[in-house]
Amino acid sequence: MAPDSSLPHPAWTHDIAVEPGADLWVFGYGSLMWNPGFPFVERHAATLPGYHRSFCVASHRYRGTPERPGLVLGLDRGGSCRGIVFRVVAADVPATLDYLWEREMDNRVYLPRMLRVRLRDGGAAEGGESVSACCFIVDRSHPQYCRGLDEASVVCRIADCCGQRGPNIDYLANTVEHLKELGICDAWLSKLYDRVRGIPG
Repeated sequence: MAPDSSLPHPAWTHDIAVEPGADLWVFGYGSLMWNPGFPFVERHAATLPGYHRSFCVASHRYRGTPERPGLVLGLDRGGSCRGIVFRVVAADVPATLDYLWEREMDNRVYLPRMLRVRLRDGGAAEGGESVSACCFIVDRSHPQYCRGLDEASVVCRIADCCGQRGPNIDYLANTVEHLKELGICDAWLSKLYDRVRGIPG
């Protein structure tokens, strides 16, 4: 039976093009690494070149308030980012993308992009070198993008802010802990956490 063209298209079809019947790779750099929330059949340590993990997104609800916005992670331009890439089989791709758009694209502070990521663990996928993966890059034109914050400002906001899901420092601590469990060393995040913990309560 042919698909009903009168039905609304899923939200993700307006942002990325996915080959029908093909598997999908998804790159995680934050909570998606340890809590993907979707079925996958393969995962690898991977590096995304050209972008780095950064506290560059203002949080008005989960880790802060509109009056005192906290900070959460985004992928910003420059450098590279170590993370985890997951392979989703073709049959699960539409439901996975529906889920990811609900989870990541509520306020559209991210720009979904299909980008090449390098596999780091000798995986056999596509020759064991690189795959094209769905990545969520911060939208620098979005009002919640925090441009040009120095480290002292980042430290103060993470130390002071709290939202519906708890203190901003808990978000940072959880990220650092899980990265270590995954064997991913992010020296900048670890240094940032040490500085935040060093601020008197």
